[in-house]
Amino acid sequence: MLHVLYVDDDPVLARLVQKVLGRAGIEIAHAGDAASAEALIAGQRFDALVLDHYLPGGTGLDILRRLRADGGRTPTIYVTGSSEATVAIDALKAGADDYVIKSTGEDFTALLRRAIDQAIAKAELLAAKERADAETRAARERAEMLLAEVHHRVANSLSMVTSLLRLQASAASEEVRSALAEAQTRIAAISGVHRSLYLGDDVHTVVLDAYLHAMLQDFRKTIPESIRLTIEACPLKISADRAVSLGIVVSELATNAAKYAWPAGGEGELRVELTEPEPGLARLVVSDDGIGSDPAGTAIGTGLGQKLIRAMAERLEGSVAQLAVPKGTTVEVSFRV
Repeated sequence: MLHVLYVDDDPVLARLVQKVLGRAGIEIAHAGDAASAEALIAGQRFDALVLDHYLPGGTGLDILRRLRADGGRTPTIYVTGSSEATVAIDALKAGADDYVIKSTGEDFTALLRRAIDQAIAKAELLAAKERADAETRAARERAEMLLAEVHHRVANSLSMVTSLLRLQASAASEEVRSALAEAQTRIAAISGVHRSLYLGDDVHTVVLDAYLHAMLQDFRKTIPESIRLTIEACPLKISADRAVSLGIVVSELATNAAKYAWPAGGEGELRVELTEPEPGLARLVVSDDGIGSDPAGTAIGTGLGQKLIRAMAERLEGSVAQLAVPKGTTVEVSFRV
């Protein structure tokens, strides 16, 4: 049975409402003034409220505003006279669910019952939606926690693979050691993406400035101290898959520069820059001040690095080009973000 509080200073009309709605299975509690109404609201739970406007000790609007200000969400029907349209509008603005024009005819109780039923149904739908939203948020949070843990475990596993390769390289020939070192660098680029996802606030996207700085700081430990590594990157965000592709491109370009730009040793600078020259367009530039290379010349070594760079640039849906510069080598990769 529904439990409804009817607030009206007219005891005759209140008894009529109690009688008619009681037949429909609605239990009506009556309050004849504002103070007793608020006392009942504070002490009992009602499925709905019906508020008349003019009351001893205040108005129905006073009760409604205090109720909503305190966080009360009980469905509320406002009762007004036929000439009080502005009062009805004020009541709806204050949080009433509906209003009914007050009269002594049978239409009043029929309209009142319909308004009560609709207000309660609306409140139930809203509560169900909020429960569903809360369950969805909780499920998303659980999924993101699990995904973060997956990224953590993958990063740890890739770090273990890197350690095993390093151990294998210590007992290998120079040629094999070089190949294993390149493999370690590529794995580190992938591992760095998963580490960024695990440590970041978003398990779906990678912030590129933090990722590139972390990845290249590890790379710095593998190159001679005479090579100065400079990193400048803006905080663009891309998906994990695209970040892996970009990381491999940077890894290959930086590794090639460290291996071939200064064959006789000596000091030099290796620069990695990531900018956004226009909204939605990213530009990666990896440059060195070494001996330079011929863009149309034969690839040094196996050529695997250049194949990987082209393949990863295609995955980024971008372009790669070696620029004509007076000194050293400069490679530019442009892609949409």
